[in-house]
Amino acid sequence: MEETIEVHGPTVVNGELPVFGAKNSVLKLMAAALLAPGRSTITNVPEIQDVMVMAELLRRLGCEVDYSPAEHEVVIEVPEELGHQADYDLVRAMRASISVLGPLMARCRRAEVALPGGDAIGTRGLDMHRAGLEAMGAELGIERGFLRASAPEGLAGASFRLGYPSVGATENLMTAATTARGTTVLENVAREPEIVDIGRMLQAMGAQIEGLGTTTLTITGVPRLSPVTHRTVPDRIVAGTWAFAAAVTGGRVQIRGAEPSHLGVVLDKLRAAGCDVDVAEGRFTVQGPSRPRAINVSTLPYPGFPTDLQPFVVALNAVAEGSGIITENVFEARWGFTAELERLGARVHLDGHHARVDGVAASQLSGAPVETMDIRAGAALVIAGMAAGGVTEVSGIEHIDRGYEHFVEHLARAGADVQRRIHPSRG
Repeated sequence: MEETIEVHGPTVVNGELPVFGAKNSVLKLMAAALLAPGRSTITNVPEIQDVMVMAELLRRLGCEVDYSPAEHEVVIEVPEELGHQADYDLVRAMRASISVLGPLMARCRRAEVALPGGDAIGTRGLDMHRAGLEAMGAELGIERGFLRASAPEGLAGASFRLGYPSVGATENLMTAATTARGTTVLENVAREPEIVDIGRMLQAMGAQIEGLGTTTLTITGVPRLSPVTHRTVPDRIVAGTWAFAAAVTGGRVQIRGAEPSHLGVVLDKLRAAGCDVDVAEGRFTVQGPSRPRAINVSTLPYPGFPTDLQPFVVALNAVAEGSGIITENVFEARWGFTAELERLGARVHLDGHHARVDGVAASQLSGAPVETMDIRAGAALVIAGMAAGGVTEVSGIEHIDRGYEHFVEHLARAGADVQRRIHPSRG
C-alpha cells in the first residue's frame, strides 16, 4: 500500500500557516534529556514521524516517554541507570539518533550507536564526533555496524577545533562535555539557532556553557544536571517552506509562530525575488509577485543560506524570470531531486556543486508523477506542482511526514488543491 500527495495546479496559497518547534532542535533536546535523571518536559513539539522514532529510541534506553501530539509536548522520565545501545532499526531511519552519543558518554561512560541513515542527500561522516570524543579521553571503534565508545574513567576537558562547523558534532561534543572533568573549549562550532536552543536547555539543567551563538564554546563540567521544562525554538525551515510557497505561487501567507530573525538571509533573498515581506514579532507575511525574479544562492552554515531550503530556491527559479545559479556547499548529493523537477518541465543544468536554473513561465510546467527521497525535496516538489498545470503526484511522502506536521492539511486550508491518496494495489 502506497500513499501519495496529489496536487492539482495551478493553485495559489493564501492565508495563515503555523510553525511549531524545530525538528532539527526537538530531537536533540529529547536526547539531551538523557543527561538528567528525573522528569524533563519539552514543549512546542511538532507532530512529526521523527519525534515518534526518537521517543522509541529513548524507551529502549530505559526511559518512560509520553508524547502528546495534540498538546505538542513530550514528557521524558529518565532513570538513574540507562541502557547504552542505540539499535540499528531506529538509527537507520533517522540520522538524528546519533545525538544520543554525547549524552550516553556523559551518563554511562560508554555507548554503542548504530551507524546512522536518514535522507539521501550526501555524505555526513562521524570523523569529528570521534576525534572530539577521543580528545576528551574516549576510545572509539566501529564493529559490526556500531560505533562503540568507552571512557571507563569518565571524560576529561580538552581543547578541540572542528574542521567544519558541523551541527551534529557540535551537539554531541557539547553534551558530552557538560559533566566532563575540567573545562572543554570547542572552536569553529556550529552557530545555528537550534544549537543555541540546545545550549539554553543545558544551561537550565545546570550546565556551565559560555559562548552560545559564537564560534567558540567554553564548557566547564559539573557533577550532575537536573531535569527541566523547555520550549523548543520555532522551526525556521518550515517557516521558510511556507514563505517559498507564497513566492512560487504568487500567493500571500502570514506565517505565525516563527522567529523572523533566524531567517535574515532567506527573507533578503525573497525580497530580491520580488516578494513583499512584512516582519513582526513572532510572525511574518510574504506576498509573492505575479512572477518571481531568478535569484543566486550559495548554501552555507548559519547565518548563511540554509541547505534545507535549497530545493525551494530551485523550484522558485524554475518559474522565475531569468536564470539563477545555486551553489550547494553543504550536501553534495542534494541535486538528486532536480531530475524529478525536470519531469514537470523545469530547466536545470548541473555542474558539480552548481546548478543553473533557466526560468520558464509557470504555464509551461505540466504535472507529472514524481518521487522524493528526502524531506525538503518532497515539499519542494509539492510546491512546484502547485505552480504547474494539471496533476502532479508525489510519492515517497513518508519523507515529508518526517519533517512537517500535517503538511497537506495546512496547505489545503490555505487554498492549495492538494490531498493525500492511498493506492492499495501498489507496492
